[in-house]
Amino acid sequence: MPGSFIDTNVLVYLASGDPAKADRAERIAAAGGTISVQVLNELANVSRRKMGLSWPETHAFLSTVRALLAVEPMTADGHDLGLAIAERYGLSIYDAMIAASALQADCDTLWSEDMHDGLVIENRLRISNPFRGG
Repeated sequence: MPGSFIDTNVLVYLASGDPAKADRAERIAAAGGTISVQVLNELANVSRRKMGLSWPETHAFLSTVRALLAVEPMTADGHDLGLAIAERYGLSIYDAMIAASALQADCDTLWSEDMHDGLVIENRLRISNPFRGG
């Protein structure tokens, strides 16, 4: 059964000072879905460098996210798929790797604030900006 994949930029709002976006991100995460190891890595980096969280706070934040969402492992096949997606759809390598993980997890929606809203990848994965229009 297809599901949702959540990009790092959406999850960052869980701990943001923007109440509207934080509430929307919380609703998306609470509904369940999938992330990748790459999303966890990016979230750890943002937590430490941009949000200024301590190591214990970073670990707690990541543990909360991991308790809510399934984690898709990164594989060599996913890497190859990501390269093909980057080439075909003009996405950055990192965005394409997120899309590849979403496809491998059999997701039909990729929630992302900064990818191409409305783009459909491989006729089965739609990128959707959860904050658009609001």
